[in-house]
Amino acid sequence: MSERKTITPTHRYRDNDRLIGIGNTFWNMSYEHGVAGIVGDLEDGVFHMPDGHEFVNFTVCSYLDLDTHPKVIDGAVASLRRFGVLDHCIPRTRVQTPVLLELEESLGELFGAMVISAISTAAASTGLLPLVASGHLGNGTRPLMVFDKNAHVSMANAKPSCADETEVVTCRHHDLDFLKDMCRSYERVCYVVDGSDSLGGYAPVDELAELQEKYNLLVFYDDSHSLSAYGERGIGYVRSHSPVLDERTITVATLSKGFGAGGTAILLDGYAQDTRRLIERFAGPLGYSQKMNAAAVGAALASAEIHRTDELTRLQGRLRSRIALFDSLVATAQSGSSYPIRVVPMSDETVVDAAKQVFAAGFYTSPVFFPIVARGTAGLRVMLRAGQTEKQITRLCSALVEAGARPAAPLPEPVTR
Repeated sequence: MSERKTITPTHRYRDNDRLIGIGNTFWNMSYEHGVAGIVGDLEDGVFHMPDGHEFVNFTVCSYLDLDTHPKVIDGAVASLRRFGVLDHCIPRTRVQTPVLLELEESLGELFGAMVISAISTAAASTGLLPLVASGHLGNGTRPLMVFDKNAHVSMANAKPSCADETEVVTCRHHDLDFLKDMCRSYERVCYVVDGSDSLGGYAPVDELAELQEKYNLLVFYDDSHSLSAYGERGIGYVRSHSPVLDERTITVATLSKGFGAGGTAILLDGYAQDTRRLIERFAGPLGYSQKMNAAAVGAALASAEIHRTDELTRLQGRLRSRIALFDSLVATAQSGSSYPIRVVPMSDETVVDAAKQVFAAGFYTSPVFFPIVARGTAGLRVMLRAGQTEKQITRLCSALVEAGARPAAPLPEPVTR
């Protein structure tokens, strides 16, 4: 009998042995300490567990609390009754009800772009990025695909399929010098990056726009964490700052975080309508029968209407005040930013125990560790929301300091003469 072959992995774009081998240690610790796999009933913003423990969840991405807004919930129910079906399970390229078209028209007006909906940002990026890599989205030239080292896994997972179409490299976080070098060396370059990071901070949109103008750089942004929370009518950080909103900029952004609904919006500028057909037919999951269902569409339509009113401005103002209060009490690298996420530094050895201590005090903050963050940069992730009370934030910050967080430096005394 001939010897059976063994397979040697290349690990060119992922390494599950390392990913799971190290990451599972922290996940197991989280479960054992009761700060992962938590189940409870939500009532008036407070979770109630079967054992009687109550806590406020400070790791929720609904920054304006629109996911619990009565109009958004009513919109989901009304849409189900109006269209009479939850999910007409067939690709939209074949047959569709008008529900998605109505949403895309509404979002197109709101964001000033051609909008295509998707069930999730992961599905959107999985489908779009290989089309970018082959030059079918862009100017017909296969670009060098440069993935930011910190690009969300929903984008990074597309590296292997992109590599079947073109060259793929990974650069350090926001490494503009590397991008310049690549732009000088290659006919076309596409940079894949978060417009707003899931661990706090924004992309250098202005500097990237300069490279777009000078070298025709294509930028693929995921701006999910700033949608609704930032900008006039909640258009997000990228659309608020980038002067290059044409075919050189593609943005995906989930509607399930700040927008308070579900699904994803793909924002396309400068592309002809035949691009829509190309995406619907050949962008992988976007062409399947998996799409936003009627309830998610109804919720998104209702949220879009809120985005057109002064209520959104008031909610954004409340969110900014909650962020400022937190920053006045606990020091983080994100202090002073308008970004609603804060990562409270902890060591790999203490982060899970710290999360357990804060949870016992009545607040959930998620411990983040490798591979969520780089090794040695563990911390407790805190999401600030408009609906949180000043008392809740003050008590949370006290619990964080007791668990090892560094208190914010007191403001200097005013100078008197």
